[in-house]
Amino acid sequence: MADDDIMVLVHGYLAGGFAGKDKCITKPDDVKGLQTRAAGKAFEQMLAGAGASIASMASSEIYNAMQTGVLSAANTSSSSFVSYRIYEQVKCYTPAGEVSLWFMYQPLLMNKSKFESLTKAQQTAIRDASAEAQAYYLAEAKKQDADSVRVFEKAGVEIAKMSTADFEAWRAIAQETSYAKFVENVSGGQELLDMALAVK
Repeated sequence: MADDDIMVLVHGYLAGGFAGKDKCITKPDDVKGLQTRAAGKAFEQMLAGAGASIASMASSEIYNAMQTGVLSAANTSSSSFVSYRIYEQVKCYTPAGEVSLWFMYQPLLMNKSKFESLTKAQQTAIRDASAEAQAYYLAEAKKQDADSVRVFEKAGVEIAKMSTADFEAWRAIAQETSYAKFVENVSGGQELLDMALAVK
């Protein structure tokens, strides 16, 4: 990013989960044979590796696709599950929790040259504000996860939890599918993947 004259002021992540029209989805076997919407190409590769049929669409189209029987399961962010009222169309919801599979990176960016042209006092003010914003972002993201559970429970939807064993089963499939594709298609992909997987 620095090579493109971009710097990150705030690292922001939104978590997500699964929703199943007729059943709970926690492990790879649960998506076999299901028409599934995934959030992102890498997730599509992993879900296809688990035996799902992939239907590509925007989060805003999930509701109608489930209502008309086009879609059996979906993966998206906690906030999208609520804002698009997916709870009206599903039997079970697997939210982001202690064990979560899907995250979306949404940072706040700034032009690096512009930042460096500012005075030291201005740079300090921006960095201080960014640190405060990042803490707020994380707290609000976790709040969205928790709020989504309450909304689905209120709608009478069953809440499922992904276990560590479920997560490891997904990771095993990712190693054969999305991880392998990443290493194959991205310059320095193996090094980047190793760095990502080293994060605890």
